[in-house]
Amino acid sequence: MAGNTFGQLFKLTSFGESHGRALGGVIDGCPAGIMLDIEKIQLELNRRKPGQSAIVTQRKEPDTVEIYSGIFEGKTTGTPIGFAIHNTNQKSKDYSHIKDSYRPSHADYVYDKKYGFRDYRGGGRSSARETASRVVAGAIAKQFLTNIKINAFVSQVGEMKLEKDYKELDFSKIEANPVRCPDMETANRMEEYIKSIKKQGDTIGGVITCVIQNVPIGLGEPVFDKLHAALGGAMLSINAVKGFEYGSGFHGVTMKGSEHNDSYNSDGTTTTNLSGGIQGGISNGMDIYFNVAFKPVATVLQSYETINKEGEKVTTQGKGRHDPCVVPRAVPIVEAMAAMVLADFALFARTNKI
Repeated sequence: MAGNTFGQLFKLTSFGESHGRALGGVIDGCPAGIMLDIEKIQLELNRRKPGQSAIVTQRKEPDTVEIYSGIFEGKTTGTPIGFAIHNTNQKSKDYSHIKDSYRPSHADYVYDKKYGFRDYRGGGRSSARETASRVVAGAIAKQFLTNIKINAFVSQVGEMKLEKDYKELDFSKIEANPVRCPDMETANRMEEYIKSIKKQGDTIGGVITCVIQNVPIGLGEPVFDKLHAALGGAMLSINAVKGFEYGSGFHGVTMKGSEHNDSYNSDGTTTTNLSGGIQGGISNGMDIYFNVAFKPVATVLQSYETINKEGEKVTTQGKGRHDPCVVPRAVPIVEAMAAMVLADFALFARTNKI
């Protein structure tokens, strides 16, 4: 299997399956001398881990990270950082019913056809549990990006939208509710809606908005390595993601150029920010903001029709512990991927000045 490494200078190579002994990774390219707060890394993992509220999967995992290399006396040494997160609460028997059949809209079928073999326990490598390794790498990237602030939050669940602009929100309230929506009234309605979907044995999708502030001018390259293209690729690599838009996004097509252009102030800032902090693939110093759309989780706890390995129509029942809505737990994953992209481009910026 190819494609297990993300990044060019700041790189993560991850390993592990949902029901294997452990997940983990090796981070290469992290500069030496960075003081790492291990508690902050664990805090990010705690934001992603299962079982944290009534509206997420009830799998109980401590998700404690163990770091094996690359750190001495609390600082990075510049050598590869190896780490692992051990699985402790697998229930592989929950997946025995899909050993010989395929869940609709899941990776089961294509894995079997591509590799001729698949780990059906929890989806194996295609499970969203793989993202725990990304969160560790992103937490380290955040500590490298000392001045840059990355805040993601849930802005939509199904058709229920947060109508406020991000500038009206208090990001300190993101963690004040299990949905991770910084507007408490909207968060309460979203939470009740997710609970109702869960009772039906069904799932629902949503949108995560991410805002990146204090980004210096000049990150990104103007042709193939555009900053927004890298962010888009990073977000689309996350399980269940179906869409990415930054700045004015799809709404921009409804506007005239005279309306859409961001006029300059004398200091180089812009009066509006429909560009989303990136122009010509390069950061312009304004806030970078984007939306990430997540589909409903494919595994529904209902009876459904599918096919088996022989191509025969069969009916089966969804089982196991699954998120009725993935977006609350995906917030730290979005932040982690954004942090890794920015760390990568920050290192490229350093090489351009040598």
